[in-house]
Amino acid sequence: MRKLFLVSIIMAVCLLLASCGKEAVEPLPEPECPLEDGVYSAEFRTDSSMFHINEAYNNRGVLTVENGKMTIHITLPSKNTVNLFYGTAEQAQEKGAVLIQPTVDIVTYSDGETEEVYGFDVPVPYLDEEFDCALIGTKGKWYDHKVYVTDPIPVVELEDGEYTAEVTLTGGTGRASIDSPARVFVENGKLTAEIIWSSTHYEYMTIDGVQYDRIDAEGNSTFMIPITLDEDITVSALTTAMSEPHLIDYTLHFDSATLQKK
Repeated sequence: MRKLFLVSIIMAVCLLLASCGKEAVEPLPEPECPLEDGVYSAEFRTDSSMFHINEAYNNRGVLTVENGKMTIHITLPSKNTVNLFYGTAEQAQEKGAVLIQPTVDIVTYSDGETEEVYGFDVPVPYLDEEFDCALIGTKGKWYDHKVYVTDPIPVVELEDGEYTAEVTLTGGTGRASIDSPARVFVENGKLTAEIIWSSTHYEYMTIDGVQYDRIDAEGNSTFMIPITLDEDITVSALTTAMSEPHLIDYTLHFDSATLQKK
């Protein structure tokens, strides 16, 4: 009887150890990447006003997907952030922790000024959910942050040349319109578009504080402005059609799916 009892205990211990061993080696499932391999523009948000993307990039970075793995390149406002870490501040200070090293990014602002700042390539485990990303500044202290990546838009790589694209106009009084499709010009990766209004009374347009004068000698007001595809572009246009000049706000949106090369 005592022998049978001992055998039962030994068998139970063996089963328990086998079960524990099985749980210890069983890998956790990796999040499935929802995007095809390629390059995207994506929104990068954080939990702090002290950690954010450079104002020139409108809270967006370049999301690269390769072999189902996602990495986003973010450009910061300065060189005050020395390193990032994919994880918590505590983990970043552990022996063997691999820190994310900075790149030197050159930012061109709307007024034409340029500045050298730091950028970082941050691993992205999943979209639309928070994950840990710690940073260390020039004072040598680590800080915890929660970040998330959302709204991926495929980046359309275009050859230099002339295209047409459908454009929508919203805002204002609803009386004015612009020609669509519009002519789009690509040179060295920069996009500009010809905007032709339904009115002869627009004198200039502004985007991010930069003024663009009309280019037509006569006829409907025509402008050449810089654009970004698949994003809302906030513009203002000065009209003299009223009793006194008025600056009216509009939103333009160019659809990359309608691009056609001429």
